[in-house]
Amino acid sequence: MDLIRIGDKLISREKIYRSIDRILSLRTTGASQQEVANQTGIDRTFISRLETLGEVRKGGRVAVIGFPLENKTELEQVCQECGVDYYLLLTDQERWQFVDIESGLTLMNKLMEIITKLREFDVVIMIGSDMRIRLAEALYGDAVVGVEIGESPIRNDVYYDPERLAGLISSIKGGTVQ
Repeated sequence: MDLIRIGDKLISREKIYRSIDRILSLRTTGASQQEVANQTGIDRTFISRLETLGEVRKGGRVAVIGFPLENKTELEQVCQECGVDYYLLLTDQERWQFVDIESGLTLMNKLMEIITKLREFDVVIMIGSDMRIRLAEALYGDAVVGVEIGESPIRNDVYYDPERLAGLISSIKGGTVQ
């Protein structure tokens, strides 16, 4: 059991996770925040804040970026089929080719174009290392949905299940995939 001491309190992470799972399960089956509050003995405003804390905006424009990906072509096809507005997926070799361009100024300009472009989207799915996801979250905040495929630095291409990507895109778009 994962216990944490805060002052004179002993807190169980497992109990917190189970409680959150129960709250979310009740909410997804149609219970109102007040009904869940009554069933769990938790204040309704806490349930609202919990939902806000984990909220990923539904609908809107979606971008997918990721590297280093073994099955890039397969994932690009999923993006096309799911109506993703913008995607940039790279293999390990392609990402090194990207940074190995003629000058630092050209690289900086290309990076700034991408950073600016991603600001246009309501949700940015970032598939990459823990460090790259944290960077994306620092740049785009709550718009980022991180999909960690390894700890930084990742030195080889990583396979990511196309069905998982399709499911993620579908859930972000509210179950509507083109």
